[in-house]
Amino acid sequence: MKLSTKKIVICSFFAALTAVLAQISIPLPFTPVPINMGPMSVLMCGIILGKNYGALSQIVYVLLGLIGIPVFSGFTGGVGKILGPTGGYIIGYIFTAYVVGLIATKKTNKKLFYPLAMTIGIIVCYILGTAWFMYTTKNPLIASLTMCVFPFLIGDALKIFVGTILCLKIKKIKGI
Repeated sequence: MKLSTKKIVICSFFAALTAVLAQISIPLPFTPVPINMGPMSVLMCGIILGKNYGALSQIVYVLLGLIGIPVFSGFTGGVGKILGPTGGYIIGYIFTAYVVGLIATKKTNKKLFYPLAMTIGIIVCYILGTAWFMYTTKNPLIASLTMCVFPFLIGDALKIFVGTILCLKIKKIKGI
């Protein structure tokens, strides 16, 4: 993976965008997992940057949070956040971006393939995040899905819809 200045700038932009969108957050009373806009940036970076650079942008985001910079939702950061119940979703951002980028590189109808890639990516994030949530909270699967997946389905579908439209427009820009 050869890093050009342009790729470094775009990776940095998506790490920063994820940090900013994570702050657009609504806490829910029945779960420690807030509704936030960060996943939209994660899904988009996979499309725009591809698997390797998309994952790299999210590695940068996670590392910034790990060292204590308040980039996670609610202006939080630190190792405790990653080790807590929502840490699997945050780490899942890396794998989500990679999977979206991997799928999005297929040479097919992008209007159909981008939402498919984003949907599979969000499922990857759900799986990793919910598994970690279950491990840290000792909640059973149904309770965890009720707290961590079901309330987010409509919002994530909207993120996929808006993210697809934005990616189609951004991809028209020459050189990206």
